[in-house]
Amino acid sequence: MRKTFLLASLILSAFILASVASPQAPAYHVTASTKITAGDTLTWKLLAQIKYLKKPSKDYPEGVMFPVINTTLKAKNNKPILMSGFIIPIDNKSYALSKNVFASCFFCGQAGPETIMGIKFKNPGMKLKTDQYVTLQGNFRYNDADVDDWIYHIENAVIVSK
Repeated sequence: MRKTFLLASLILSAFILASVASPQAPAYHVTASTKITAGDTLTWKLLAQIKYLKKPSKDYPEGVMFPVINTTLKAKNNKPILMSGFIIPIDNKSYALSKNVFASCFFCGQAGPETIMGIKFKNPGMKLKTDQYVTLQGNFRYNDADVDDWIYHIENAVIVSK
């Protein structure tokens, strides 16, 4: 009986300790003067809130679908953000961040162009693995004019968690 009571007390204590010690939303620092919080985190759901408008262009006179960026993302342009996703290698030197793993990414026809972001690392030259899940911090930039480029970008990116 005492062993059962002792065991139950230990389990209950561990549960209480674990619930009290739960971490809060992390705050990441980009520089000494700029603080990134959970409110600066972009989501794939937000990036998917996009429309397209068919317009002619220099290279596509018959027309091509140009992205129409929502106002929430327009307000985040050139501002520090956090974004999580899967690493997709583009070539030997560059990577993209994807909502999906490589087998289901934009290139394989399983998703749209809003599910991938171009990455320009602050310190280029690092070696990353395909489908490695990371959280990046950097400056968000959208592109609504060049149909031959990514719609979304993360510039001056650094990995804050792997």
